[in-house]
Parts: sequence; C-alpha cells; structure tokens
Amino acid sequence: MMMPEWWNEAVIYHIYPRSFQDSNRDGIGDLNGITSRLGYLQWLGIDAVWISPVYPSPMADFGYDVTDHCDIDPMFGSLEDMDHLLEEAHKRRIKVILDFVPNHTSNRHPWFLESRSGRKNPKRDWYYWKDPGPDGGPPNNWLSRFDGNSAWAWDENTGQYYLHTFLEEQPDLNWRNPEVREAMLNVLRFWFDRGVDGFRVDVSYRVMKDPDFRDNPQNPNWTPGMDPSFRVIEKHTKNTPDIHRFNRWIRQTADEYDNRVLIGEMNLSIEELSKHYGTATQPEFHLPFNFRLIFSEWDAANVKNLVDQFEEHVPNHGWPNWVLSNHDQPRFATRAGAGQARNGHLFLLTARGTPTIYYGDELGMESVEIPHNRVRDPWELLSPGLGLGRDPVRTPMQWSRKPNAGFSDPDVTPWLPLEKEYEKRNTEILKKDSSSILRFIKRVIEIRRRSDALTHGGCSTHEAPDGVLLYTREHKPSGERVMACINITGEKKNVPLKGLVDEVSELTLLLSTEMDDPAAVDTEREILVLRANEGILLTF
Repeated sequence: MMMPEWWNEAVIYHIYPRSFQDSNRDGIGDLNGITSRLGYLQWLGIDAVWISPVYPSPMADFGYDVTDHCDIDPMFGSLEDMDHLLEEAHKRRIKVILDFVPNHTSNRHPWFLESRSGRKNPKRDWYYWKDPGPDGGPPNNWLSRFDGNSAWAWDENTGQYYLHTFLEEQPDLNWRNPEVREAMLNVLRFWFDRGVDGFRVDVSYRVMKDPDFRDNPQNPNWTPGMDPSFRVIEKHTKNTPDIHRFNRWIRQTADEYDNRVLIGEMNLSIEELSKHYGTATQPEFHLPFNFRLIFSEWDAANVKNLVDQFEEHVPNHGWPNWVLSNHDQPRFATRAGAGQARNGHLFLLTARGTPTIYYGDELGMESVEIPHNRVRDPWELLSPGLGLGRDPVRTPMQWSRKPNAGFSDPDVTPWLPLEKEYEKRNTEILKKDSSSILRFIKRVIEIRRRSDALTHGGCSTHEAPDGVLLYTREHKPSGERVMACINITGEKKNVPLKGLVDEVSELTLLLSTEMDDPAAVDTEREILVLRANEGILLTF
C-alpha cells in the first residue's frame, strides 16, 4: 500500500443533521447545532464527520430530494453557517464530509421543471423520458424502491413517462448526457472550493441504468409480505457494467484537489464492492462502503468470514472500511442485543480499515418504536406494516437528562420522539461513568490512535471456540502486534493460545469491554478466559 492518507487512519462519525442538535428551537437539528457540539466530538476522538444532506429540499425524502445542490436549506441554516462549521471543525482537526446525491433531484428542481415543460426543451434529455410501452403502460417493469410500484411516472402534459428509482418526487438524472455530467461535477467543485474534505455518494451504484431499458428478471424467491420492490432482480437498474465510468468521472474530479475522499454507498457483496476501488491506474472510490455487518448476523463465524473475504478481495491500492449502523437500518444495539454493543465497537475500531460510527451508537442507543401518528418516513407511509421505516434510527441525539435530552429546549416538540431510556443513556451521564460504553469507546479510539498495528497493520483471523472472534493486527516495520478476542455469546469461554503466541506470559491486557482488570490470561493453562459478552484487547 502507498503512504496512508488521512482517511486510512480516521475515525468517521455519521451525523443525521435533523437529529443531532436543535439550535433555533424548531425541533429540528441544524448546522449551528452541529458546530456547537464539535467539542464533544473532539473529546471523543473523532477525526471526520459525515453529514447527511442539508441542501434546499421540499423534504419529500428528508433532503434526498434536492432543489439546489449548491446551497443550504433554511431549515439547517445558510452557506455562511456551513462555512463557519467548516472553519470550526478544521480548527479542531476534524474533517467534514458531505452527502452528494447524484442519482436524482427533486421534481421541483429548476432543471426538472425545464425538462418537464416540453419535449423540445434543451434540458429534456437531462432526465429519463420514455414513450409508453406496447400495452400503453410504463416502458418496462422497473420498480420504485419505496413502494414496489412502477418506477415510471406519467406526465400528462408531454405524454411521456419519467423514471424515478425512489419517490415520484425524485426523478432520475441522465448521467449519459455530458451536460448533466459537467453540471453535477461542478457541484463537487463548488463544495471542494469551500473546503469540504470529501463526499459520501448516495446510492452510487444505481446512477447508471441499462441503456437499452431492458426488463429486470422476475425474482423467483419473492413472496407476499417481503419488500414489494424485490419482486424483480435489479440486473439492469443497479451495479450495471458501466457504473465504473461514473465512479471514474467523480474520482477524477476529486483528484483535482488535494486530500479529498470519496465514499460510495452500495449494498453489495464484498467481492462486488471491491471492484469499485477501480485499479491502481484507474482508481475509483477511496472507500466503497462495506455494509456487510449491517445486513448479516452478528455471529463470530460470520464476522470472521467477512474479514477473510475483505482481506482476500480488497486490492493492494485499496483500504477496507466497516460500519455497524446507519440512518437507514436498525441500530446495532437493537440488532445484536445491548450486551454486544461494546463488542461491536471493539471490532469496528480494531479491525483493519476505516470505521464509521453512527451518532448515538457510542451511547448504546437503540431503535425507537415510533407511534403511528408520529411516523414521518415516506418508505413506511407508502409500505405500512412491512417494517421498512427509518424513523426508529433517526431519533434525537441524547445529550442530557433534561426534557428532550438537551436536543431541543424543554418547551419544544422534537421532530421525532426520543428513546425512553434517554435519562440514563446520554452523554452527560455516561461521560461521568468511567465504566460506561461511551468511555469504553473513547478509550478504544485512544488506543487505536497510538497504535501502528491498529491504524496501519495487517490483519489475520484465527480459529477459536464457537462464538469467539479472534484476530491479530501486526505492524511489521515496528514489530507491534495486537490481539482482539471477542466473545459473541452469553457464556464464559476459554480460548487456547498455544501456537498463537511464543510466550503466553508476554501478553499484556490493553482493555476489556468490562472496563476493569480481569485475570484474562491463564499462563499455566495457556488460555484466555473470557466472561459472557466480553471482548478484550491485548498486545504481545
């Protein structure tokens, strides 16, 4: 690997801006709220923040329906507020990563309003317009991800359909049009020029569609009750062969600037997402997002297999990355169980690669049951009863035991309800508790920052008793070696060490998830003794 860049060493923190900190008493988080909490992020040891969209939007999909890619929605503040956030973050050596939404715009975007005004409008080809199919209906069988109905919306005025992979309010952009391509690449340049350090690229693997608009194959495994959009296999609407052209277009633009990072959102197998690194001579994403821990079981054998796969497939010029939760999927503490929340973050912060922490996960926040009358997410509203709603993972950050958890003033109603345990689970309380999950995660980040093995070293997994994840990190230039041993069960486990280390007596405990000093190393029997749900970190 080449000399590491800042994102190879960084701990990234994902902020959903509506839910982080309300500074103007409207119940919705904003940019000034984020700026006011930078001191907390610095204390925690965060190197970069990724902020979900804050651009002008009608909010049909809470900011992913953009009407102006080069401005800030008044709900979140102003361009000046963004400039101030960048300045204050950089003072604290915290990088700022924004969301780039290339697949679609809002149907209220000036570009689409022009495109929709007539077939001969110069921007007509900026979006996908098609005549009806032979039966007079949609041009093909492509489905909307939000409700499983046709991905084509009829426009009475011009007598054609337009494509929308998500809501009807989110028409897809045609990146095959060079004018679209240049306009969107100039969006990247606009923000890079203002000092933004990188972008997470929304649904990057969906931007290029099949140029022949062929039907997607039917999914033989779909049954009623499943996500209705899964009725077809998206062969022609995601991860199409020429998606790598798009990747290279945006990478070449980012490379016009120094030290900028591109993170691609793609729900793909490790083998497939590894192709989105590109090649050494034609690089693509710096970090194609690895969601495997989100979409598969938190199980020792499974995680070992995922690590081995990533180590096998990531190219020499690439760098792995891991994430446990995000703004679209159930929180890790809910999926894996509260007892495994520390173990998940021990792995996240010590596996080879760049970790991304979702806001509130460092407190052990769980998904929140949202009363029917408080549901805001269009995905849930359009497909009720299927559990697709994302509101449960977007609830306000918990800062204190005060009403509204310090997110909003006590007399303000937050846009979503809070977790019931916020009076016990908040930064104010957990910072004071030396054994809390928050202090544990801060401690792991501190160890990581000082360790060449954990930031730059290679990674090898090892066989271990059922339910135990065991791996070592080694930095050969310095000779530093670190071992992580994680018990992903509710039972005590003894882990044999023979053959793993030369001298068991040389093992030194760095940290336990229990935040105490257990007698974890039994030198006489040459074993590690793990309590239920315990993970430990050792050096040797």
